[in-house]
Amino acid sequence: MDKVNILGINVDNVDMAQATRRAEKMLEESGVSTVYTPNSEIILYASENEEYRDVINKADMVIPDGIGVVYGAKILGHPLPERVAGYDLACEILKSMAKTGKRVYLLGAKPGVAETAAKNISEKYKGIEIAGTHDGYFSDDEEVIESINAANADFLMVCLGFPKQEKWIDKNKDKLNVRLAIGAGGCLDVFAGNVMRAPDFYCRHGIEWLYRLVKQPSRFVRMLALPKFGLKVIFKGRRYK
Repeated sequence: MDKVNILGINVDNVDMAQATRRAEKMLEESGVSTVYTPNSEIILYASENEEYRDVINKADMVIPDGIGVVYGAKILGHPLPERVAGYDLACEILKSMAKTGKRVYLLGAKPGVAETAAKNISEKYKGIEIAGTHDGYFSDDEEVIESINAANADFLMVCLGFPKQEKWIDKNKDKLNVRLAIGAGGCLDVFAGNVMRAPDFYCRHGIEWLYRLVKQPSRFVRMLALPKFGLKVIFKGRRYK
């Protein structure tokens, strides 16, 4: 599968349909496959943190979750077909799993959130099995790993926020008895109904970040990563022209 290097991060050149098919294949393969979902903020952070960058680049698939990533690839002369949002990919995977009765384990968020998300997922994706849940407030990795493995899950959604979730998956991958693990950020809060996704208009026009900023002004400091990412990509693009 072709990769596009954006500030040192190798992003898969896939659209949503291709990413979904690849994830479905991973669910049928032996061993643990990993999928990470970096947006421009995460790529910027990874570009400045070698250890984390190496973790991201070890994934079996890295999708462009963020319109800034798509624009960045275009500026660098290696356009990506479209944004592949982590939440949307998770939905496609769950939809596919519901047809075959596969099992998902939800890890992360505040106490009670994963349970509510599990209930809503079960109602929306008839046929899927919830293998288990655990909140993100834990200190004993082994206890959580035992819970996941005992649940006999196929798909593990790790929603601990970056960089913790990717590092946790990478650290414990060899101990997990699942087929596919994805770093899914705030997906559980969305599935639980605690956080609303941006309306279609914002998503279609690549300004979902603006909707989030209006709803959560406290995100302003985090949003400063967007122009910094853009400037860094432009500078790199000019260097290689």
